[in-house]
Amino acid sequence: MLSSLSYLDIAIILIYFGIILWIARWASKTKSESGSAVDYFLAGKSSGWLVIGASLFASNIGSEIILGVSGAGARGNMPMANFEIIASLVLILLGWVFVPFYLRTGVYTMPEFLEKRYSKACRSYLSVISILAYVITKISLIIFAGALVFETIGIPFWSGAIITVVATGFYTVLGGLKAVIYTDMVQAFILLIGTIAVTAFGLYALGGWDHMIDVLTIASAQEGNPPTEQFFNLWRPMADTEYPWTGMLFGAPILGVWYWCTDQYIVQRTLSAKDINNARKGALFAGYLKLLPVFIFFIPGVIAYALLQEGAIDFSMENADQALPAMINGFLPSGLKGLAIAGLLAALMSSLSSAFNSSSTLLTIDFYQKYKPMATQKDLVSFGRIATVVLVIVSLGWIPFMKSLMGGGIFHYLQSVQAYISPPIAAVFLFGLFYKWINAKGAIVSLWVGFAVGVFRLVAEFLSNEGTIQVNEGSFLGVFLGINFLHFALFLFLLCAVILMVVSKMGQPQPAEMLELVTFKRRSERPKVKWSSDATLTVILIGLVLALWWLFSTWGIAN
Repeated sequence: MLSSLSYLDIAIILIYFGIILWIARWASKTKSESGSAVDYFLAGKSSGWLVIGASLFASNIGSEIILGVSGAGARGNMPMANFEIIASLVLILLGWVFVPFYLRTGVYTMPEFLEKRYSKACRSYLSVISILAYVITKISLIIFAGALVFETIGIPFWSGAIITVVATGFYTVLGGLKAVIYTDMVQAFILLIGTIAVTAFGLYALGGWDHMIDVLTIASAQEGNPPTEQFFNLWRPMADTEYPWTGMLFGAPILGVWYWCTDQYIVQRTLSAKDINNARKGALFAGYLKLLPVFIFFIPGVIAYALLQEGAIDFSMENADQALPAMINGFLPSGLKGLAIAGLLAALMSSLSSAFNSSSTLLTIDFYQKYKPMATQKDLVSFGRIATVVLVIVSLGWIPFMKSLMGGGIFHYLQSVQAYISPPIAAVFLFGLFYKWINAKGAIVSLWVGFAVGVFRLVAEFLSNEGTIQVNEGSFLGVFLGINFLHFALFLFLLCAVILMVVSKMGQPQPAEMLELVTFKRRSERPKVKWSSDATLTVILIGLVLALWWLFSTWGIAN
């Protein structure tokens, strides 16, 4: 309840809002006087690696990620943390493979790049799908999770949702991407400080790591509670219905390629870089930051579960996404509670402002400018602001429909929906960079077939969960819906890749001059690559990922 917040907590939260609004005001005032579209949507293409990396991390880590991953920790679903770890490897792909093409072509949006590589039809497809994805899996979900955070401090759900939208939309509309990425940078560090403090205090209150293990071991003896090793093992058998190791190792990276390398929501930060070097370093910095959620989001969920067993806090395991808010509201001391809530609000506002800005960029550049080519720079900026408001209203309307799809928690909902829409896009982008003979006809057929199969799965799953249709075990539909969502992502990716190649082989390749900036050159034509600090950072990052995979396995602490 609000009454549980001390004056110190309230002061910390107000200071946080004051800092963010001051930075947003500064960023909006330092824009160029021309008010150009490149300034509003791409921050004048002047961002450095620190700002880019922090913004990538903050944009991704919304309240829905924190609540979802910590909820997974409380349930003993550690494989969910693999999505965060695998992101570090995919960010290497973003920095080394994708970014050079994006900056070289000077595009504003990912659909715009797809048009340069393939056709206008491919651009239109990605524009529409991206907007729908933002409403279904980003904006509305972020607002939903943010409203849950406000419920934690005693503010009603819908009041919290509206406050979230108004506070974040205010500086996003006025300041554009520059306001977003600079507030993101500060919010990233506030988020880290808040969650690290929660983790440290929780472990201290439990009596340390060893006592937490003892509590988990005692709890595991009770029927229905997960065994201790389940809390610290990233890998499950291939037959596991939720998170098989094959799905994690081969299916999850497909979702990652779409999200981190081809999605406007994320890639727009790298498009704002002053040069390729800063964009790549920013991606690598974000890759290092993505190793932290295992320790500052997942482990606090495990701590909350242990505190629940000792009666120190109270929440329902049926809604384990409330584990972290319950720990913050009912357990943390004065001051630290305000810092933790500020961290959650930072995560919420950074991801929401990023979604607003990227959505308005897509609507403005890929729709408004396309149908009104004579629009002035000021017209583009004005339309972008109006588009943000419209998207917010639509997203608020979608929230009530999410609950029927959220049986496995917030994070599971997010990942499963992405598994149905991302494989076709990932296939078209990835293969299109490497193979010049893949053409526009192959791309559009692959995209639409993949979309049809993915939407069929999504709709059938929704109707089955609602009880609208009865699915018999052993039937074609039963087998189809029974495929694990990560295995389904891999299957759909391979299907789209085959269609992409077969249809392309049946047609003619596109003109060589059209492909010069959007595909890799032959090895003999490429400049020799010299070892650099970026290469060293990349090798170290890969080593850290492998170390985490070993640590949280049956060869490490889960034995």
